[in-house]
Amino acid sequence: MKTIRVVLISLAVVVAVVVAVLWSLGRGAGGGFDSALMPALAPERPAESVAKVASAQRAASNAVGAMTGKRQILFGDLHVHTTISFDAFMMNLPAMGGTGATPPADACDFARHCAALDFWSINDHASNIHPEDWKNTVESIRQCNASSGDPANPDTVAFLGWEWTQAGDTPENHYGHKNVVLRHTDDERIPTRPIAATFGGTAANPPPTLARGLLAAQDQRYRDLAARWTVIPETEICSAGKVRDLPNDCIELAPTPADLFRKLDDWGHDAIVIPHGTTWGIYTPPTSSWDKQLKGEMHDPNRQTLIEMYSGHGANEVYRNWRPAERDQDGNFVCPEISESFVPMCQRAAQIVIERCLADGESQQECSERAEQARINAVNARQSPHLTVAGTTGADWMDSGQCSDCAQPAFKYRPRGSAQYIAAIGDFSENPDDPRRFRMGFIGSSDIHTAKPGTGYKELRALSETRDLVRPTDGGIVASFLSSEPEAPESRSRTYADAKKIVSGLQLYESERVRSFLYTGGLIAAHSDGRDSESIWASMERKEVYGTSGPRILLWFDMLGEDGTHPMGSETETRDAPIFRVRAVGSFEQAPGCPESAHAALGEDRLAQLCLGECYRPTDVRRQIERIEIIRIRPQMSADEDVASLIEDPWQSFECPDDPSGCVATFVDPEFSEAGRDTVYYARVLEEPSPTVNGGDPMNCDRNADGRCVKSHMCEQGSDCTRNHAQRAWSSPIYVDYQR
Repeated sequence: MKTIRVVLISLAVVVAVVVAVLWSLGRGAGGGFDSALMPALAPERPAESVAKVASAQRAASNAVGAMTGKRQILFGDLHVHTTISFDAFMMNLPAMGGTGATPPADACDFARHCAALDFWSINDHASNIHPEDWKNTVESIRQCNASSGDPANPDTVAFLGWEWTQAGDTPENHYGHKNVVLRHTDDERIPTRPIAATFGGTAANPPPTLARGLLAAQDQRYRDLAARWTVIPETEICSAGKVRDLPNDCIELAPTPADLFRKLDDWGHDAIVIPHGTTWGIYTPPTSSWDKQLKGEMHDPNRQTLIEMYSGHGANEVYRNWRPAERDQDGNFVCPEISESFVPMCQRAAQIVIERCLADGESQQECSERAEQARINAVNARQSPHLTVAGTTGADWMDSGQCSDCAQPAFKYRPRGSAQYIAAIGDFSENPDDPRRFRMGFIGSSDIHTAKPGTGYKELRALSETRDLVRPTDGGIVASFLSSEPEAPESRSRTYADAKKIVSGLQLYESERVRSFLYTGGLIAAHSDGRDSESIWASMERKEVYGTSGPRILLWFDMLGEDGTHPMGSETETRDAPIFRVRAVGSFEQAPGCPESAHAALGEDRLAQLCLGECYRPTDVRRQIERIEIIRIRPQMSADEDVASLIEDPWQSFECPDDPSGCVATFVDPEFSEAGRDTVYYARVLEEPSPTVNGGDPMNCDRNADGRCVKSHMCEQGSDCTRNHAQRAWSSPIYVDYQR
């Protein structure tokens, strides 16, 4: 008896010790913050390398008669995530095929030596930024700038910022994502804390402590994960009040754009707010529209001055007149009909169900009734109609829900979030004779989640968001983050509510077809008087910027007049027919590998780990500009004007000569004076086609004689997923008001 009692006591002690260890691990023992990882920064790029780029640009601009004096075009990326962002942390776990921690210091070294960028900004999700993370981020950005050489002529400028990440579950409460970029980095001129839309997200809803402990016992990265899962939920949410009166170590929330702008005004610091992913439907309700963001305090024209036209998550440029879903007079969701260039997912759900139903031997009437129910269930699933038909794969959905005639479109395209729609609408509620309008400049950036700013310099999946991810085999916490176990095919649909009983978290969103709608990322180009941060900021304030789909295309777009030249981003007024000039020069072809300066700065091991052995390495050969297109938009003069009739894309098109030195087009709008209405013009420049990740038709469809997708060949794991595609650049618009 005594022996049994001793054994039981010993066993109880062991169990207690194990539980205590697991509890301690689950509480973050042994874990750390990625933001605290500050490896020694590599030295600045050699001055001769920077000078060589400037010299080549001067030669190119001279060839097309553009740009004199010290002004130059600088390339940057204003949308960079590190593993401070929780989604980036999870996707970069080794079990997901990721590379582990990617702190802000990595982003600095990558921008400088891998991508050879002139400027970049850090934009981690504010909802995931712990006060200690913010402190470390500020210090890391300061270190990056301190290692950039002469502050008046640095090799790279790093801007401080964050992402305000909001996603509503209805069109009425959805506003989307916006990057906040700050002008300064010193304590006196930056907020004490970033401003989030929501609290924590997935990071604030961890599994139980012991479950975290079991995971943390496996690997150091899981101990880091347990630490984040512990500190984020326990961080205090700031109370109401003036921002300067709040504690330094709380998380500040602004649920709407109006709240965000108000808080930025309370701080009083210089900041630019940049909407992005405005057509990306993975989190945007299908009937959502940007109209409500033009009302009252939901828009700040002094801060919200730029919009991200293109990123690694696709282009947000073009407007289309179809809808992913509609509403009837009672507010109920209705499945739209199939149009010439668009198949709603609710219609594809019905097609899948009826095909399976007939294959099961059911009657035509029975299958038709099931198909109608499938439409209803799918359209009411809003962002996740794929869940309403069990046992489907991405191939089953083909190109439904996608913009099939758009160039590198965002996934599940939402046309009423496009840059063209945003530029065309007006709000007449305050003054019907003088409507309120958006007047933003156009940029590109990467939205990269691996601390690699400016990855679009080479079309390599491994460098970008399109890299292969593996599905974890642990069947536990990490696996559930991305996808659920496959389901058996069913020949009838289910409601979204029933689907949610089986899946949760990120499983609610499509993860398979997304691979075909991820790209290598874009760039912002700034017409700047100098390389210093103040000169770059002044370019952004003037909106004298443009976006590219990754290549460093040179672009100038000007309105010519007796009162001088008005560059892209300008707002002007006239009664005369405006005259414009576009000049463009193609980007350089790239050589494989990295330049010697990158080898010397980073060393072989870090070069392989950080740059994956591939850097921006231009040859002396420029790609040719194939075509220049001009888009004309005549914004609404009354609320009932049909937006589709106001957008002319393209309005004019100019085929370019077979000449690598560039392309120039001059044109006039003879209809401006007669129309007597405000007009928006911007230029789209297309390079000669080249191999591009997910270029052309993203779903790579086999199509029938009617152009319908009958079979898709998605971007698969292990493939380079490249097809020939014309890379492009978009100027910021010139806003020409009719002088009344």
